[in-house]
Amino acid sequence: MADNDDVKTLSFEAALAQLEEIVGKLESGRAPLAESISIYERGEALKAHCEKLLKAAEARIEKITLSRDGKPTGTEPLDA
Repeated sequence: MADNDDVKTLSFEAALAQLEEIVGKLESGRAPLAESISIYERGEALKAHCEKLLKAAEARIEKITLSRDGKPTGTEPLDA
């Protein structure tokens, strides 16, 4: 199995860009079988990392609460 420890340090945007590149390469059929397996494993690690970052971002999003006259009164967790 490939060593994908570096994936954990990537930003969401960098991980997504690498994942898109891997998908394109796999879909094109340009990679030999051994390389396809290796980059597929990396793609799985990138996908899991992106999902983790998205869940963390969703947990931080809050909904602004408004009074009856439309003025902000505070925040509350966003319903998922």
